[in-house]
Amino acid sequence: MIEHLLKSVIRDVPDFPEPGIVFKDITPILQDPALCGAIVDSFVNRLTTGAIDVVAGIESRGFLFGLMLAQRLGKPFVPIRKQGKLPCRTIKQEYALEYGRATIEIHEDAFSPGARVLIHDDLLATGGTVVAASELIEQLGGQVAGYAFVIGLDFLKGHERLARYSSSVVTLANY
Repeated sequence: MIEHLLKSVIRDVPDFPEPGIVFKDITPILQDPALCGAIVDSFVNRLTTGAIDVVAGIESRGFLFGLMLAQRLGKPFVPIRKQGKLPCRTIKQEYALEYGRATIEIHEDAFSPGARVLIHDDLLATGGTVVAASELIEQLGGQVAGYAFVIGLDFLKGHERLARYSSSVVTLANY
């Protein structure tokens, strides 16, 4: 099962990025091309692909499997980036972090109005970044088709914040 494989490879890094946090490090996954392929296969098998027009990945770890997933599905990939990183006209959304505020952006012409957008990131924690990404999708006239995460930290209840946008939430390894 993919969850067992992932949990055997994901590395816990205590006190990163600050004391008291146990960071779930996915970089060891990237050392195993077969596991990377199995991750994409697992997403494809769990998603309703007919309901997806575009895959959006959140900077930066959401780009890793988001692009592979978009390619496998034969769909366009859209990057959602930190403020000031996209070169053309953008819209932005600010959101709260545990230790401050941040802003993400998407190109104004990232997809056509009415597009059904799957949002991908490596990890779902409190959901703040993903809610901000969902707001960007809606501001451009898109519909959130669902979410795909490698890791879900269920005890932080981020999935509850996503219900307003889509009930389709796929996580491969839950803690």
